[in-house]
Amino acid sequence: MQDYTRRKESTGCWELDRPSGTGMMLKTLLITSLLGWAKCQESQSMTLEEKTVIRDQIIEMFDHAYGSYMKYAYPADELMPLSCRGRVRGQEPNRGDIDDSLGKFSLTLIDTLDTLVVLNKLDEFEDAVRKAVKDVRLDNDVVVSVFETNIRVLGGLLGAHVMADLLRQRGERMQWYKDELLHMANELGHRLLPAFNTTSGLPYPKVNLRYGVLNPLSRTGTESDTCTACAGTMILEFAALSRLSGDSVFEEHARKALDVLWERRQRGSDLVGTVINIHNGEWVRRDSGVGAGIDSYYEYLMKAYILLGDNVFLERFNIHYIAIMKYISQPPLLLNVHMHNPTVSVRSWMDSLLAFFPGLQVLRGDLKPAIETHEMLYQVTKQHKFLPEAFTTEFRVHWGQHLLRPEFAESTYYLYKATGDPYYLRVGQSIVEKLNAYARVPCGFAAVQDVRTGTHEDRMDSFFLAEMFKYLYLLFSEKTELPIDIDDYIFTTEAHLLPVSLSTTQPSCQGNRSETVYQEEDLFTHSCPSTETLFPNNPSFAKTIRDSYKYLTGVGRAFHPLPVREIELPLHDSGMEPVEFLKSMGISITPLNEIMARDFGNQKEHKGVYRVKLVAEVSQTPEEEEVVPHVVQLISPPFLGRTVLTAGPAKFGMDLTKQEHGVKGSIVKASPYTACGQIDNAVELKGHIALALRGDCMFAAKARWLQEAGAIGVIFIDHREGSNSEETPLFQMVGDGDSTEDITMPLVFLFSHEGAVLTAALGEHHNVDVLLLPKERQLGRDKTEKPIGMNIKLRLAEEGELEEGAATGHTLEFVLEKEEVVLLKEKEDAEEHKGQRQSQQQQQFCSEAAQNDRTEPCSAKSSQSPNSNNGPDSNP
Repeated sequence: MQDYTRRKESTGCWELDRPSGTGMMLKTLLITSLLGWAKCQESQSMTLEEKTVIRDQIIEMFDHAYGSYMKYAYPADELMPLSCRGRVRGQEPNRGDIDDSLGKFSLTLIDTLDTLVVLNKLDEFEDAVRKAVKDVRLDNDVVVSVFETNIRVLGGLLGAHVMADLLRQRGERMQWYKDELLHMANELGHRLLPAFNTTSGLPYPKVNLRYGVLNPLSRTGTESDTCTACAGTMILEFAALSRLSGDSVFEEHARKALDVLWERRQRGSDLVGTVINIHNGEWVRRDSGVGAGIDSYYEYLMKAYILLGDNVFLERFNIHYIAIMKYISQPPLLLNVHMHNPTVSVRSWMDSLLAFFPGLQVLRGDLKPAIETHEMLYQVTKQHKFLPEAFTTEFRVHWGQHLLRPEFAESTYYLYKATGDPYYLRVGQSIVEKLNAYARVPCGFAAVQDVRTGTHEDRMDSFFLAEMFKYLYLLFSEKTELPIDIDDYIFTTEAHLLPVSLSTTQPSCQGNRSETVYQEEDLFTHSCPSTETLFPNNPSFAKTIRDSYKYLTGVGRAFHPLPVREIELPLHDSGMEPVEFLKSMGISITPLNEIMARDFGNQKEHKGVYRVKLVAEVSQTPEEEEVVPHVVQLISPPFLGRTVLTAGPAKFGMDLTKQEHGVKGSIVKASPYTACGQIDNAVELKGHIALALRGDCMFAAKARWLQEAGAIGVIFIDHREGSNSEETPLFQMVGDGDSTEDITMPLVFLFSHEGAVLTAALGEHHNVDVLLLPKERQLGRDKTEKPIGMNIKLRLAEEGELEEGAATGHTLEFVLEKEEVVLLKEKEDAEEHKGQRQSQQQQQFCSEAAQNDRTEPCSAKSSQSPNSNNGPDSNP
């Protein structure tokens, strides 16, 4: 927060340079410097009065957010803070997998219950529990995410039950409570259990709350993959449910899933991948990191040991942790690597979910890298106001979205509790101020669509109330000010509170304790952080670590780009364009000449930017491929061909450029809209052109599912809001790396703006016929357009004569010297061309070679124009 090397007007801090001069001056300067240093230290600290003011501000912010949900949204799952209404699944546009968190079970209310207790809002808590017991149903015919439902709803019910039971035992409140929340948690647990009906023991990613997974009415069960975190983030909630209810089935399934993930780790690196097949346990995505897709798997290994007291979880965590620090941690960065070749980073950006990791490192007792990574994250927030959803190793925005995620506040809380350093109170204060300044709206707090523009998104996810306010309130509270002893509880990944006493007061599952593994131990293997151990007589230890990173993002001093280091990526092309493949991995592509043109003279001691050298086997084409614009033309009444939507083509499927009249059909929206599994409305879709939403799986996978369902064509619609063909370049959809010869129907792509026009037409008229074809063949287009040509003007000049300014910019210069102009006359053929003479003038053009400043002779054949016989207009 403070820069102690320069004078600050607000603090009067001076740099502590060694003084010179007489002894008296030395003493005077020394005293002045010490006083200035002491003043700086005081400004860094925070008084109890200041903490109280900020804590009251946090309560007011919570009241605004929670009150807006209860006023405008309840009993809906979430609040739409810009629209001031609730988000009800099925009544709002489908957002793909994001909506799988919504189960029509008042998600935000349940997720917020134990936050009300932590914030000492006990009357509101009792009222909210009554509402949940009376209004919430868990048997809805809705397909939900197993992972999200577990951490948000099951965790929320268990945390609220623990709080309600505690208050009831105190005899002051909740005397009416008869474990209703625990009964609801038990019901929900049983509704999630069908997801574990797989040969491997890894759960399906989705389940129907009413019909399970394999029931014909479930509309799910076709998925084959799940993320590592999705399968490995069940043990806290399921074990707590088993030990509170006495039914061991839940803990048994959660332990089995963790056993599978452990067995499937890469034995050479001890890392796990991001996505795994739930049937055979094979890795689908082998990139390994600590962010999205893996994050809470590592978190739950550590916390399962704390909650359950089972050493096997700690031993597994420590083995993984050693691998993480060896391969993934590049302080202060945390970069994804390939699990089988962990010395190779697979992408040049980080996602915001990894912000939880410094907090986990605090629990491990490894403070130095925790401080380093947290400081890096803080510098990014100072540069962009919030943590972008993803940012590059140069700390630039990769994905600009900010969903009000709490992970950075979580790590800030853990670091303050471990160090007692008031610096982290100032970090927390900045979080509070930025939320109020840039996310607050009249009906709550809105996610930021892009941190670069500050535009808002109409969503306030339930985790904002469940986690953000909990961590911020605890950061500024003394233990004596809380209604519970916070040290008696472990936070789940959704910040729900589970009592650590479960390991001793409730029996563990019998017969399913995992086999222990041998590992080397260090100072912190079995210990919680100790400030005496970590900071022996050195309260400024954390500051000395942070100071190395205070200018990391360039804020406060000139920023020097990072150096370029070369790596080689072997890439054998089998259908996907190499550049598109790299972009899908988050690798930025820069032309080599642009890199070479930059000045790298002052770049030293920086890490993270590489010059990528492609070693590729790519089929070459004579000319650079051009994206041929296609159209979706609405031809049924009332449109009659007047509505034409620009579309992008695909590199596989039917080639519409070879179809004289295009492909005609009526459009039907696929169900599920993302078309990443079995198509539910195949009967309705057969013989029609399908509409499908981009995302969740590859275009080729969607096309196969839709073709199998009987569709005669597909129109893919972009899932990114605001994209349009006028501002976004068209691209060709590519395959999934495998052969796509089996896909024979036409495929086109619409950006979201054009897609909205098409879906609105379908919603209004129900029966809409369209024509898919190249843009140049659209109905009603003027067929007499002249082909695009280029006129080249040649001016003969004496050597050295050049128009002023002609040498600047992109200039093509032809130099014709008199002795190099050849005029060829054909002999007159009197017998065949009586009286007629034809002459052909052929000129040899030579370009001046810039390097040797001389003119080389050219082949007359190579310079001959292909249009030389097109008449007088073709001649210069």
